[in-house]
Amino acid sequence: MTNELTGIGVSDGIAIARAYRLESPDLTVEKRTIDDPASEIARFESAQSEAADELEAIRKKAEENFGADKAAIFGAHLLVLNDPELLSSVKGSIEQGNNAEYALQQAADTFTAMFEAMDNEYMRERAADVRDVTKRLLAKLLGVHVSDPSSIDEEVIIVADDLTPSATAQLNKEFVKGFVTNIGGRTSHSAILGRMLEIPAVVGTKSAMDAIEQGTQLVVDGTDGLVLIDPTEQAVHDYTVKQEKFQQDKELLKRYVTESTKTSDGQHVEVGANIASVDDLPLADKNGAEGVGLFRTEFLYMGNSDWPTEEEQLEAYKAVLTAMGDRPTVVRTLDIGGDKELDYFKTPDEMNPFLGERAIRLCFAEPDMFRTQLRALLRASIHGNLKIMFPMIATLEEFRKAKGMLLEEEEKLKADGFAVSESYEVGMMLEIPAAAVIADLFAKEVDFFSIGTNDLIQYTMAADRMNESVSYLYQPTHPAVLRLIHNVITAAHKEGKWAGMCGEVAGDPLAIPILLGMGLDEFSMSPSSILKARSQIAGLSKADWEGYIPEILQMGTSEEIIRFVQDHSK
Repeated sequence: MTNELTGIGVSDGIAIARAYRLESPDLTVEKRTIDDPASEIARFESAQSEAADELEAIRKKAEENFGADKAAIFGAHLLVLNDPELLSSVKGSIEQGNNAEYALQQAADTFTAMFEAMDNEYMRERAADVRDVTKRLLAKLLGVHVSDPSSIDEEVIIVADDLTPSATAQLNKEFVKGFVTNIGGRTSHSAILGRMLEIPAVVGTKSAMDAIEQGTQLVVDGTDGLVLIDPTEQAVHDYTVKQEKFQQDKELLKRYVTESTKTSDGQHVEVGANIASVDDLPLADKNGAEGVGLFRTEFLYMGNSDWPTEEEQLEAYKAVLTAMGDRPTVVRTLDIGGDKELDYFKTPDEMNPFLGERAIRLCFAEPDMFRTQLRALLRASIHGNLKIMFPMIATLEEFRKAKGMLLEEEEKLKADGFAVSESYEVGMMLEIPAAAVIADLFAKEVDFFSIGTNDLIQYTMAADRMNESVSYLYQPTHPAVLRLIHNVITAAHKEGKWAGMCGEVAGDPLAIPILLGMGLDEFSMSPSSILKARSQIAGLSKADWEGYIPEILQMGTSEEIIRFVQDHSK
């Protein structure tokens, strides 16, 4: 009998492949006294040799799959692995009678602390390399298997307790055909990236790591949220047919790639893409994105071993803006905290991190870091159609402070002879109910709004969007949420400003007719959702849905609203 797991389907499509488990290894080190230092040193050197071979193979593979830039980190790891001072320290400790694992851990801790204390940025980056190499060496010495996604060279489905955003961002789509996790929700960042990569995914199964062994054949249905474990031949056949139908439907949608987004009564709205790096632009172009409605800059920080420099950021922003040309590009300033953390910066320990010092609040607490990003953005502004967006703005004072810092950096740059575009726009991500309520006041000072629905719903409904037990409260069509969105769009238009949406709701087929009727100017979503949304919008009359809005806003429950949309979409 086929075993099945149900979860939340967060990225459409069917994947059929064998399971690849991403384990979290136990690398606990105990101190032991050894009698034969020479033998212990030989054991350490053997582990070092194995790790070197492994790293060299990974480096070559990463260079083939991701390019030389992303493979460079493994070259740095090889340098650390052969560092004479580190090796001397480890062997010296072993000769004093300590076991290799303890000697390595002690030496690595000393070197890491030393690098982290240095003023030189390049040297500080070496601390992260030391930690990574130490983990690999300890695993060898302890005989512990460590899963390494970058070494995957055959078609697999990733099975994990959870996937961090940075780990998901590094998945190689050529080999990773889908993923299944124990935890997570529709709006978790791994889910969002899964959609961006067009990888079928099911999250929140709760028991995937207990139920699925390494190498087990799996079928993942990312549309219905279903995982078949060791399926029958008939089941594999049925899902192969379903997979082919899914691909055929995708082909039919390609007719919309070169068309602008227009309703059946000829009204144009813009449909853009949410991206995390310049690497996502080919997929956005492939799906006919009319702009970038959200460039999540945090992945530039999460992929680094230290704060990215002004020059590093300039190159990243310049690459995106240049590629987009005249098409609008909304860049969100750093948004970390909550479920997004950095290896090299400890975010504050807080009871409620989603309600704490995150996003713009953290940027105010680290002004040098924030100003570096602002300078890079301003310098990049001459290369495209830039719109700078501040996240998590709750008060007018916060927006004014952020914009004030931006203008100060612009003055400094101009004084130093740098060119800055005269036409860039400054807006805010509207995701806090308090801000939505006073959107009329914000609208007098911003150039645009972009509504972040994932957090707006979470904060409006007082329900953690990562908590499956309250996931029923994630209601994009709840009357309170819709009234807030309507208030924001109305306030923007009253001041002659535009309002977009970069949250997941922008691509929700049940929400699109309502948003269209409310007058939303820009819909931004995962690139893989664009053509489906454009196809839907082409079949809707904006005038009809404008007429339905007063009635919808008087409805009392999400269910009533959904039923209304379904009945009037036939």
